[in-house]
Amino acid sequence: MHEQDAVVHFSLIGLPGSGKSTIGRQLARQWHLPFIDSDHVIEQRLGCTIKQYFAEHGEAAFRDVEQQVLAELLAATAPCVLSTGGGSVLRAANRQALQAHSTVFYLQSTPEDIARRLRNDTTRPLMQGDDPLQRLQELLAVREPLYLATAHYVVDAARQNASQVSRKIGMQAELAGLLTGQGGPGAAGD
Repeated sequence: MHEQDAVVHFSLIGLPGSGKSTIGRQLARQWHLPFIDSDHVIEQRLGCTIKQYFAEHGEAAFRDVEQQVLAELLAATAPCVLSTGGGSVLRAANRQALQAHSTVFYLQSTPEDIARRLRNDTTRPLMQGDDPLQRLQELLAVREPLYLATAHYVVDAARQNASQVSRKIGMQAELAGLLTGQGGPGAAGD
């Protein structure tokens, strides 16, 4: 699963609104690891929101920054729980880095479930368009094959709260031998 990594990062991938940040924070607390949201790191580096950078510089420039930040985060020497941007899997280099340097969990949810969960969220550009559900369906059609190809584990996150999904991930990680002791992380076995 990993190319001789001594460090085990846990990465969460999935559509925008699938719960990556919320679930990532819960897992980090449970496993006593730092939580890192790659979108937050990118915004700190850019000095503006991703939405602003996208508007001023375009998607390709944003994806360049995202790729650099992900590579740096995955090269870190301390294990962490990493929440990635929904489009991070669009670049092959990101997919390869995630697979090689972390255990990847795909939070699989339906566009309908995400739209229902985010219907009152005014902070997400995705939910401000004319038809957020259609946009989520379009994103899923393009991205799901990439999520599935990147993930070591697929977690059904539809119609479940963050605590339920966190428990599922914890059980999968424990069964796979990724956790040792009192719920804390351990190195993956050969």
